[in-house]
Amino acid sequence: MSECLHVSELPRPEPVALDDTCPECVAAGTHPVQLRLCLVCGHVGCCDSSPLKHATAHFEATGHPVMRSFECAESWRWCFVDGSIV
Repeated sequence: MSECLHVSELPRPEPVALDDTCPECVAAGTHPVQLRLCLVCGHVGCCDSSPLKHATAHFEATGHPVMRSFECAESWRWCFVDGSIV
């Protein structure tokens, strides 16, 4: 793991998904493989192994750089800007 500049000032948002799933997947009728939580705004999106890759789409639309795994027993974070686990 490396430390990036995007991590130091992150808020600690609560997830905005009410049912612990990807709302875009629900709307599209698809199923997420795993979930990611945006550490800027709390958006929950599906991972890149999911059909529609909503976590990456969220980064591309907003520029929010860091997400963490939203899976039980996982605490890693990913910085899209640096392309690394942080």
